[in-house]
Amino acid sequence: MEKAIPEEIKEVDLLVGIPSYNHARTIKQVAQTVSAGLGKFFPEAGWILCISDGGSTDGTPEQVKKAQIEDARLIFTSHPVHPIDKIYPPYRGILGQEKAFRTFLENAKSLKAKACCVVDPDVKSITPEWMKNLLQPIYTDGFDYVAPLFARPKFDGTITNSIVYPLTRALYGRRVQQPIGGNFSFSGKLAAFYLEKAVWEDDAVRLGLDIWASTLALSGKFKVGQAHLGVKIHEAREKTSDLATMFTQVTSSVYALMGEYQDFWKGEKGSQAIPTFGDPQGMAEEPPSVNWERMVRIFRLGAKDLMEVWRKALPNESALWLASIGRLSDGAFHFPPDLWVRLIYDFAVAYRKGSVHRDHLLKSMIPIYLGWVSCFIKENQEASAQEVEERIESLCRVFEEMKPYLREHWP
Repeated sequence: MEKAIPEEIKEVDLLVGIPSYNHARTIKQVAQTVSAGLGKFFPEAGWILCISDGGSTDGTPEQVKKAQIEDARLIFTSHPVHPIDKIYPPYRGILGQEKAFRTFLENAKSLKAKACCVVDPDVKSITPEWMKNLLQPIYTDGFDYVAPLFARPKFDGTITNSIVYPLTRALYGRRVQQPIGGNFSFSGKLAAFYLEKAVWEDDAVRLGLDIWASTLALSGKFKVGQAHLGVKIHEAREKTSDLATMFTQVTSSVYALMGEYQDFWKGEKGSQAIPTFGDPQGMAEEPPSVNWERMVRIFRLGAKDLMEVWRKALPNESALWLASIGRLSDGAFHFPPDLWVRLIYDFAVAYRKGSVHRDHLLKSMIPIYLGWVSCFIKENQEASAQEVEERIESLCRVFEEMKPYLREHWP
């Protein structure tokens, strides 16, 4: 059901993109909700919904038809997902999402869109207000990039809270709390910048599209904000990978971007809060469903089996600290925040140098990450969600304070 840009439409105010691949169960609801939000909150604006499909075989195009969005408001394109994409599907995001994003940016350029937004095709908790909170700052307030801010249980998102948020904040100087949230908006000016800068075969784009988009907005000194969107609930789908794949993909994207934008972050000091839009929505606190004792055991096993890799990749003092922590009993187990930050910086330097095969290097980090998370959960089990947020902010400040260590050791 290919639908190109209608000939009579030369420009639009708002352009919303949905990448899809076998999302027949959710695409209709998502498309209808996006359409309802645009109609409700931007009644005078010209808008188009652009759905870029990776060749779905489950009836996704037919479900888009059932959404009954008028032809003048809908672009539907299909692009092939190659066999290699299916053999190695990304843990995060949609198969072929970089192709869909490229098509979306080209449409944004040709239509001279003023504000653009990317939405996941399988997010069941989307509401019309998402469109208002993501697009209004771009369309009416002159912002260039708005990241999502989802309400989460206190121990959810540990990769974001332990690595991505504090490291991105320390590097680029602004406090984007969820730079890998998946749903984000940007100006037409930033869309053109993305199109100019993108290397579509690069893993940082293919596997970490959202962190790539966030990093370019921050390093390009664009006007950045974030928007409360409430709870994010995805349609349950077949699990395609595991923690190791997710961890290595996210971390490799962040580290690769560090190398590309080193000239920018070396000159940044401290961080600034960014404007936040929408009303915060809390959620019921959930007890952690993790077995922290098991995570400690995995860390100890790593300290035994991976020490040779760690000694090759890390400064001797860091390796000695890891060995000493590995000898602690469960009751005495403690992972100091400054050591965790030092290790994230040490591994970034090792990734840059390439002294250890990068895939092996990142996988060797996983037991260390589990050791850190187990300690954080153990020490904050009785803390409220607000107290946990404050401790994450405290960790961020340690990242900032120790940034001179990174500069000193960066090759």
